[in-house]
Amino acid sequence: MTTKCVAPRVGEKLPARTIGPFSAQDLARYAEASGDSNPLHLDAAFARGFGFSARPLHGMKLLAAFEPLLAEWRPDLAVLHLHGQFLTPILEGEKAQLTARIAKVESSEAGFVAVARLLAQTEKGAPALMGEARLGPAPR
Repeated sequence: MTTKCVAPRVGEKLPARTIGPFSAQDLARYAEASGDSNPLHLDAAFARGFGFSARPLHGMKLLAAFEPLLAEWRPDLAVLHLHGQFLTPILEGEKAQLTARIAKVESSEAGFVAVARLLAQTEKGAPALMGEARLGPAPR
């Protein structure tokens, strides 16, 4: 017997998650895994030259941190699309707070697509990333 995947409700909030703090080793490991070896993320002196007090976290690492949050919240849903706009950097040694809520649910061939609005904030509450995830029923 199969159970039908139920769409989330508009306005439903995901549990907030704090990630970090991020170390120089975290940045180096992500750079190696992703192939993004921009010295801005790896060289403290280089980052200071651009006005940063510490190396900034890779934006894509911050965006990717939403995937496990979404998967733990609703393992019956799959991320179909994920994008974001980077606003304020998260720096080495800092934490970030991730939150999301369902903004709309649309009909689709698979049954539905839910649109989640994503927000990552710095420790001081400034928006670091605003984005969107499109979610649908996970393949069985």
